[in-house]
Amino acid sequence: MYMKSKERDPEQQAFNDEIRRLLERAFDAIPDDYRSVFMLREIEGLSTAETAECLEISEENVKTRLHRARALIQRELYSAAGEKATTAFQFLGARCDRVVARVMGRIREKNRS
Repeated sequence: MYMKSKERDPEQQAFNDEIRRLLERAFDAIPDDYRSVFMLREIEGLSTAETAECLEISEENVKTRLHRARALIQRELYSAAGEKATTAFQFLGARCDRVVARVMGRIREKNRS
């Protein structure tokens, strides 16, 4: 009987460490105003109203800053990924064929109804 260890193997640990470093770098690269909102909303789980109250800004400002923070973090991550980022989620080959087949099947079913 094979017993699987609850410990992560060294490869998983290295991968997780690299992902953590990339996220931390992206997070550190965004302006403080955006970072504060992102931290309170996404990490601490505060509501928009609670975040607005903590930072003494409007709820609309919280929403705007959160949206911009996410966009900046995404840009930083794609930048760190380099050329690989543009090919990571391409819609090619078998994946494309499966999606097209499902869509066409649903269209045919709908037309029969």
